[in-house]
Amino acid sequence: MSKDRYESPLASRYASEFMLRLFSQETRIQTWRRLWVALARAEHDLGLPVTQAQVDELAAHVEDIDFELAAQREKEVRHDVMAHVYAYGKAAPGAAGIIHLGATSCYVTDNADLILYREGLRYLRGELLAVLANLGTFADAYKSLPTLGYTHYQPAQLVTVGKRAALWMQDLLSDLEELDFVLEHVKFLGCRGTTGTEASFADLFCGDGEKIDEMNRRIAAEFGFDECFAVCGQTYPRKFDSRVLNVLSSIAQSCCKFAGDLRLLQHDRQVEEPFEDHQIGSSAMAYKRNPMRAERICSLSRYLMADAANAPMTASVQWLERTLDDSANRRISLPEGFLCADAILRLMQNVTRGLRVNEKIIDRAVREYLPFIATENLLMEAVKRGGDRQQLHEIIRRCSMEATARMKEGEDCDLLSRLASEPAFAMTEEEMSAVLDPSLYIGRCPEQVNAFLARVRPLLRGAEQTAAPEITL
Repeated sequence: MSKDRYESPLASRYASEFMLRLFSQETRIQTWRRLWVALARAEHDLGLPVTQAQVDELAAHVEDIDFELAAQREKEVRHDVMAHVYAYGKAAPGAAGIIHLGATSCYVTDNADLILYREGLRYLRGELLAVLANLGTFADAYKSLPTLGYTHYQPAQLVTVGKRAALWMQDLLSDLEELDFVLEHVKFLGCRGTTGTEASFADLFCGDGEKIDEMNRRIAAEFGFDECFAVCGQTYPRKFDSRVLNVLSSIAQSCCKFAGDLRLLQHDRQVEEPFEDHQIGSSAMAYKRNPMRAERICSLSRYLMADAANAPMTASVQWLERTLDDSANRRISLPEGFLCADAILRLMQNVTRGLRVNEKIIDRAVREYLPFIATENLLMEAVKRGGDRQQLHEIIRRCSMEATARMKEGEDCDLLSRLASEPAFAMTEEEMSAVLDPSLYIGRCPEQVNAFLARVRPLLRGAEQTAAPEITL
């Protein structure tokens, strides 16, 4: 690849070979040609003057695309579709006269986009499932490991490492549901003419509407679509692009949340992303273990969330039956959105497969704050022994502030000894320490994780098989 020209980092650094091939010019134009073959085949079968030999000739030349010839022709005619009609006709001269019969450019451009987007969503679904499978294994392994919870990023009641992973999973499962909805509602444009009226085919088929409907059913079925949009202008409704980029943005939101949490945890060395044996964390500070993969996930996610704004802005300004101000934007925003989502999920797979849990550091943080967390239990026990609840609450408040002030000076927490010295508590420090078992303060976290995983496990069967599928358009 030439290094004296700009290249998209998504293509050169981040996205998978599958996604790069899917949105390549070769795949796109081959898909156009398959659409032209399908149109010719349906027209032949339904009695138009298209011969079987012409259909066969077109089918035989789907892959031998002369991109240089097409580029030269486009410079002359300033029309990319007609340039490729010309190049296809040169490859299949016996069928040149019937290529694109009755169609408008959006027959190939829009239907091809729908096919590519559907294939891209299917691939991303597999990547998303692989991330969920990794997190499911992680959640199950650490469902009972107590860890300090945080609200407002301040120490709060205990949770477990596995319960926190279940929260990450729940966000991603919401994305999976949204992705499945979009996939289930992908419709085909079909061959509907210049303003969606099918007027050219009404002329070709001498007004036989049933033949026009059958032609569209046949073409749609050839590409695996059950349904065409009921009505359309020249293009398929650009609202569908909003759905596509919205679900990609939703995935980015969940991944950014996960990666942000991981960056906070890695700061305290509680949970860390993978770090290779020879990895360099900093060019100047050789001791650094920067969370560079999590940071990259956050960085790419911000780009994708911003990119998703393109589709609703485009959909909102499509005048009447068609306007071309969507074209240049869609050429960039949709493929780049798919490549970015792919890059994010590839990073997510890598990180979630190699998460490192530093249990001793987690336990140390738990032990440091556990006396504060246990004060409610201690208060209840002191009340059982005859204490006054309101008086005890004030003692806990005062002693907690004093212990916190001591900790801010770098000293150990001495809350229990302070409480034990208060006659109103009527408890020794040893008696108080007996209730400092972290497992007593995690509530139903293990049961919640078990119940959650039981519900999602059927979705994740086989998700670890992440080999890239072949493109099947």
